[in-house]
Amino acid sequence: MGTVIDSHFLALTAIVTVGYQLLFFIITALLKFDKVTDFAGSTNFIILAVLTLVVKGSWHFRQVVLSMLVVVWGLRLGLFLLMRILRWGEDRRFDEMRDNLAKLAVFWIFQAVWVWTVSLPLTVVNASSRNPSIEAADIIGWIMWAIGLFVEATSDQQKLIFKNAPENRGKWCDVGLWKYSRHPNYFGEIFLWWGIFVAATPVLKNAEWLVILGPIFLTLLLLFISGLPLLEESADKKYGNVSTYMHYKRTTSPLILLPPALYGKLPAWFKTAFLFEFPLYSRSLPLENWNRNSQQRSNAGKIS
Repeated sequence: MGTVIDSHFLALTAIVTVGYQLLFFIITALLKFDKVTDFAGSTNFIILAVLTLVVKGSWHFRQVVLSMLVVVWGLRLGLFLLMRILRWGEDRRFDEMRDNLAKLAVFWIFQAVWVWTVSLPLTVVNASSRNPSIEAADIIGWIMWAIGLFVEATSDQQKLIFKNAPENRGKWCDVGLWKYSRHPNYFGEIFLWWGIFVAATPVLKNAEWLVILGPIFLTLLLLFISGLPLLEESADKKYGNVSTYMHYKRTTSPLILLPPALYGKLPAWFKTAFLFEFPLYSRSLPLENWNRNSQQRSNAGKIS
């Protein structure tokens, strides 16, 4: 019986997600108005959290807590991104899409898949009739979520303040948490969603463990598709000929927060294997700087 209920919930959340994203796709396509794109994604998580909690109606403590965590995250991120885009103007990601309906459609389809997949752990928890006692996994997951949210929110605010200061125009952000990671906001987002998954594990049985695809999908998305690669490429094109930027890049972790003095001394193979410092994050550097960067990383590995 539980499997049938879970299937119904999965279908319901898929239909709602597709419908919600389709609505905003139509608005964007007709009006060429892309200021609500990130808001549409973030608020979709809130809708799914509240919908699954209310439809099931069991209101178990674990369900309420996890739903609240997702709602808080979605509200914080959605409002932040909406205010930021309203302040800064158009979303540059859509420069090549506004007049290309096919590319625009692919983006919105991908956003719908992102929302539905990443929400899977919460969806299955809210759809389940099982209610085991609170255990260590719940507490660990909640703590992971709190740490992740703090890192994401703090780094977002630090970068916003940095970019709004006139004296920082044309500079890359290297203050606060950005001293310890080139993308601390993405680290926070990945970490908090893994926390949601960990907190969901006491309920999971058999095939329900496949909801791990949610945080895995998010991690791969940010590491290889729409997150780090795009931002690294943009920064390299802007600052690739600036020596201080090259030093920042060599001594600052791409994702996990680490002291620059430590990260800069680690061998290249270790950074690639364990700290996500992949060659694709440097392929947009000017050729001479890319070669120099690779050689310095190689020498660092030999010295270590």
